[in-house]
Amino acid sequence: MMGVDPFVLWVHKDSGITTFEDFVAKVREMDGEYVMGGTGTGQEDSIVIAYLASAYDLKIKYIPYDGGGAVAKDLAGQQVMATVNNPSEAKGFYEAGDVVPLLSFSDERMDAYPDVPTLKEKGHDFSYYNQRAVVGAPGMSAEAAAYYRETFGKVYDSEKWQGYLVSESMSPLVMDEAETRAYWAVQVQNHRTLLSELNN
Repeated sequence: MMGVDPFVLWVHKDSGITTFEDFVAKVREMDGEYVMGGTGTGQEDSIVIAYLASAYDLKIKYIPYDGGGAVAKDLAGQQVMATVNNPSEAKGFYEAGDVVPLLSFSDERMDAYPDVPTLKEKGHDFSYYNQRAVVGAPGMSAEAAAYYRETFGKVYDSEKWQGYLVSESMSPLVMDEAETRAYWAVQVQNHRTLLSELNN
């Protein structure tokens, strides 16, 4: 496990929305006409958006894209009204001042956005991350597994990777293979529960 990439709710700087509460009020006011972009139904961002819609009784129009970069680009170009993107996908547009973060779906406030609250702070015990992990093929030999563990362990410990974690606002999550398997087991169960609740 090389790190986890949290999701953030973004709006355009000219939206007139400056807080998460403003966002919720605007979506409710538009009653199904508020447009968000994402990478497709069933993808991570759509799960986050569906959770928000369920938790806050929101009606959102969702437009699927081929990738997170295209989603961020169209928010900057005001083709959609909001997105749920990883910070690295929105980084250039944020640095240019085009997009504004409103809420993070991390367990704690992010160092890159210390003034941006988490959904947990809003009273919902929910966080969501992309996992950035190195996964071996089934049946890999013990020797091959050891080689890759050592190789990617060196990458993880390198100054360059540690700098990348910081520059791309990713969270470190050091785990060996046993811990990663246990983590995935929990995530699978969480997703089963979440998707079941969202489909009700």
